[in-house]
Amino acid sequence: MKLLLKFNLVFLLVFAVGLGAAGYIARSMLQKGAHDEVLGHARLMMESAVAVSGYTANQIKPLLENQMKYGFLPQSVPAYSSFEVINALRAKHPDYSYKPAMLNPTNPRDRAQDWEEDIISQFAKSPTLTEYVGQRSTSSGQAMYIARPIRLSNPLCLQCHSTVDAAPPTMIEKYGPANGFGWKMNDTLGAQIVSVPMSVPLKRADDAFGVVMGSLAGVFVLIGLVLNLMLWLLVIRPVTKLSRLADRISLGEVGASGSRSRRGGEESLMAGLPFHWWRASRSVRGRVRGPYEAWRRPSAAGPP
Repeated sequence: MKLLLKFNLVFLLVFAVGLGAAGYIARSMLQKGAHDEVLGHARLMMESAVAVSGYTANQIKPLLENQMKYGFLPQSVPAYSSFEVINALRAKHPDYSYKPAMLNPTNPRDRAQDWEEDIISQFAKSPTLTEYVGQRSTSSGQAMYIARPIRLSNPLCLQCHSTVDAAPPTMIEKYGPANGFGWKMNDTLGAQIVSVPMSVPLKRADDAFGVVMGSLAGVFVLIGLVLNLMLWLLVIRPVTKLSRLADRISLGEVGASGSRSRRGGEESLMAGLPFHWWRASRSVRGRVRGPYEAWRRPSAAGPP
């Protein structure tokens, strides 16, 4: 097998292993970056919802207490305000969503779906669990959701949600007496759930992966071409010439020795020295061995 072919086979093997390892590492990092980006967006939406809820409870609700005597205003409910504000984003970003999913809500639109009930049950089983992150398939593709528990820690909430008799008449008039009652302190009532699409960050990660792998492949190919050229110019071609020179010297072509200095340079001279030593030693052996063989050969006339 020729030297150049062996070199290229080894180079291709190293190329395949290196490209595969680099591809695995690059894809893992890009996928992790996309995951972290989506998670960061989801947490930002969650913090926005919490901020709106706190603003409503501390500043909006006290201003509406007098009007609440004549008619129930859902804008005074923190969960309602955060739902309305965050979901206003859906006008331009329909794949983003926020919901205060409840097991026993006052407002029927907040009732938890099956997959949301599973998340709430996780919080109920683990009182120390404060955040749950997962993924699910939607009609628009893969989505990531982040959930935080809704636990009853404020006794003021029991003024409206303990019993029907204790609730404001205006609230019962608007939502009825069937739902949103019987809450108890420290119970896990539901979960705040933010859902963010993953399709756009994942597509960007895939595009970046294609660019990275294409660039690496191009660099490897360029390196292979340069190494092949250097191997041919610096190794294969000089060795081929020296091999031909050796063949000519072995055949007794004395003039062949002059070909070593056509290119000149220290490298070709040093490479040709062993052949000249071999040729000189062969000449010396010929001069010595000739008379010796003549002496040992018996004379045709017999012994003196």
